[in-house]
Amino acid sequence: MSALIERQSGTRRSIAIETTDAAHYAATRRRLTAAQRRWLADSGFDAVAGTFALLSDAAGKLVRVLAGVDARHPLAALAALPCSLPAATYHLADEGVLADPAQAALGWALGAYQFNRYRQPKRAPARLAVPAAQLQQLAPLVEATALVRDLVNTPTEDMGPEQLGDAIKQLGKTHKAKVRDWVGDELLKANFPTIHAVGRASHRAPRLVELSWGKREHPRLVLVGKGVCFDTGGLDLKPSDGMRWMKKDMGGAAHAIALAGLVMQAQLPVRLTLLIPAVENAVAGNALRPGEVVVTRAGHAVEIDNTDAEGRLVLCDALAYGSEQQPDLMLDFATLTGAARVALGPDLPALFANDDDAAAGVLAAGRAVDDPLWQLPLWRPYRRMLDSYLADFANAGPSRHAGAITAALYLERFVPDGTPWLHLDTYAWNDTDRPGRPRGGEAMGLRATFAFLRQRYAG
Repeated sequence: MSALIERQSGTRRSIAIETTDAAHYAATRRRLTAAQRRWLADSGFDAVAGTFALLSDAAGKLVRVLAGVDARHPLAALAALPCSLPAATYHLADEGVLADPAQAALGWALGAYQFNRYRQPKRAPARLAVPAAQLQQLAPLVEATALVRDLVNTPTEDMGPEQLGDAIKQLGKTHKAKVRDWVGDELLKANFPTIHAVGRASHRAPRLVELSWGKREHPRLVLVGKGVCFDTGGLDLKPSDGMRWMKKDMGGAAHAIALAGLVMQAQLPVRLTLLIPAVENAVAGNALRPGEVVVTRAGHAVEIDNTDAEGRLVLCDALAYGSEQQPDLMLDFATLTGAARVALGPDLPALFANDDDAAAGVLAAGRAVDDPLWQLPLWRPYRRMLDSYLADFANAGPSRHAGAITAALYLERFVPDGTPWLHLDTYAWNDTDRPGRPRGGEAMGLRATFAFLRQRYAG
């Protein structure tokens, strides 16, 4: 949060940033000195979105920044500036064209993120001074986004199942929540067979971590996150290019953990359960084999068509256990399918829902906070693509059609009728650097789901 600080009049000097665009640039220029106008003309600044100009006073001291923006997209307006402007403290001038300065400040903070666990940053980001109320509003969102990015960016050697569990335990300690876990063969004794089956080949024991928080009389909210800390594909081994970034296959868990933190920090009136099945999908003599049949916690016999369709296996036991708590809402995040990326690209998480009102609510929330989702259908005739000749159904099938839908349909079998359920198939990653979206781990759908939960449970 060092990129955002509280603005204090009279005690801490900051430099004004005035936002402008082509429609307002003439009015902006009229407020400047003749020397500043000549400098803008000589430098070619024309208020195009993403550009900026530094303005000095007669003594050559930096006193103002003009930033070209697209006022329709306030989140991106300032996102490139923290690591482009000189390292100083700035504030948004009142004369700017942005109608939502809080969104612009959030974009600034997201653009200032740096992952520094293994190397020193090249420079410190510039800071933006904001009103105290705005800082209080934004700080949890910025910290939660940074948590998702940090967890996803950390290589598996330092973010295996145990370390992911430690992150949940730290969260529980912060918010006085109860945390317990089932590790290794304890999963079999507690009837979590698919989590154990996927993770048993790794030298790092699989586990299911549960965090519980809230008052008994409040509606139950269950959050589930896919925590595959590395995915080799198992015996259906991935090629090298497909395996390269599989440290991010716990991105769903990172989202669920961060969202749980937001819920507890906001003191939403819910009885929260967070469930993270944490495993490595590895290769060894005892690895799960194609053709095996596993009887899940819910009692369904599942034929293993493909060991690389492991995420739905670890999730299904967690969803079954969460459903036993008869939740008011169950929500899961998972980096589940490449098919969702083929359909929607890297920026849009695919949303599946068995409840129209919940789907409409989270989609509207995503639009309101500039964190979009896109709904795909639970087209139940496609269940036939997961038919098995010897079990109740398979975890995958021979057809490459509708892969994101069939994965969601697999998960839906573990959610009882009448239990509202949202499933987000998210990429959790930026392939390239963009303003506010640095390369690496990314929170996608986090702000949307939190805004939806606030509206659903706190009005």
